[in-house]
Amino acid sequence: MDLKEMYREIVNEHNLHPAHKHGLDNPTLTLRGVNPSCGDDITLQLVVENDVITDGAYVGQGCAISQASADMMLDLVIGKTKDEALKVADIFMRMIKNEATDEEIESLDEAAALQNISHMPARVKCAQLGWRTMDEIIKGGEN
Repeated sequence: MDLKEMYREIVNEHNLHPAHKHGLDNPTLTLRGVNPSCGDDITLQLVVENDVITDGAYVGQGCAISQASADMMLDLVIGKTKDEALKVADIFMRMIKNEATDEEIESLDEAAALQNISHMPARVKCAQLGWRTMDEIIKGGEN
């Protein structure tokens, strides 16, 4: 399987069968993220207990890349401390800019499939939406 095919398969799986696309009853943190350039719109919800993200979900609509990327992000950060989640988000953002090491990219698991999104400039903001929203929510941008 070539890289493009693997990328499509992972994005399609997370877009068509997202594990985390639903609302949460009692989220600790909630923040809406919008990508006005293409209409992606998500509301990210996190449950944080003792500084650990114990659950997370999102609702909203957008392109397959924005939805799949948010789902993959939640796969990675649930069970991590807020600081660990911010580090993962930093690696993802640097990966998109071609600034992350191979070892760092490998730590992103399936989200590493979005590595070549930098070759599609119009889609970069789509891929980053969930990650930017999580960064903002953890750093104090919650509503």
